[in-house]
Amino acid sequence: MLLSVPQIRTSETTARSRSGTAREKLHLLRPTTLWPAPAALRYWHLASLDAPTVAAIWSLAFAWAAGVRLAAWVIALQVLTVWTVYVGDRLLDARANLRQRPGLHQHPAADLRERHYFHWRHRRILVPAACIAACTAACIAARCMPIAAKERDSLLAAASALYFTRVHAGRVRRMLRKELIVGILFAAGCALPSASPAIAVPAIFFAALAWLNCWAIEIWESDAAWQDDKDKPGKILLAVRHPRSIVLRSNALACAGVIIAATLLPFTPRAAAMLAAGALSALLLAFLNRARDRMTAVAVRALADLVLLTPALVLAAASLHLGNIHR
Repeated sequence: MLLSVPQIRTSETTARSRSGTAREKLHLLRPTTLWPAPAALRYWHLASLDAPTVAAIWSLAFAWAAGVRLAAWVIALQVLTVWTVYVGDRLLDARANLRQRPGLHQHPAADLRERHYFHWRHRRILVPAACIAACTAACIAARCMPIAAKERDSLLAAASALYFTRVHAGRVRRMLRKELIVGILFAAGCALPSASPAIAVPAIFFAALAWLNCWAIEIWESDAAWQDDKDKPGKILLAVRHPRSIVLRSNALACAGVIIAATLLPFTPRAAAMLAAGALSALLLAFLNRARDRMTAVAVRALADLVLLTPALVLAAASLHLGNIHR
């Protein structure tokens, strides 16, 4: 169901629209509707299935670029681990905020989003499911992972655990530092199973893309123009700011990806294809920054992760090409 949004002009938003800044542009909405996204897309995000999907697609793409065939247990282990971490993170965020402000629909905590409320409402299902996923992942790692891989991945696991602990202890305060660490850890987790010099450049590029994704989401969700309305799905939008910094950095990253891809194409065409896919993701983030005034907050958040799945296009094209060769 689409949400009708009346035109609302406040003294604050009017002043901002007249003055403007060098960094952002304020857009006041005319009467319009907000796109809530299909149910499958919304629940894909709300149930924390988006991050595991992104991790699996990029891991498979890295393996393809490196000429490595990943075993099924590697992808299963990665999906279970990422999903468990994200569910735990959102439940801990919800618990910390709702413990200070009791009542799910009264006095909502400023730092909570619809995904946090979803996890908290369904915690009696998600907590046991996350525990089962964690135990399954531990069994897979114990039985299937080689010793060399355990030693390598243990460093990443320790770094991730340290970051996770410090975030929930309130010791990682700066947004830039927080989003950058997430981007680096996420990219490392996707690239490590392939562990090849051939994917070094795409891995660095993906770390920058993951940081850009997290950073843009943080800016969008901290926008004071997104107002909670618990009686309707999504958010009611009073006014939307389109930070130019997101567009500039997205376009700069896309241009860098295209230039590097063109340079690497004669030598490592698969790595070049991954860079091109990442550049497309960066451009889609810039487009999403402009189009978000026509969507609910949940739709924007889900699409921000959906645009990272562009390597799936490369994998599909490679599979189709391989199928034609075998005919």
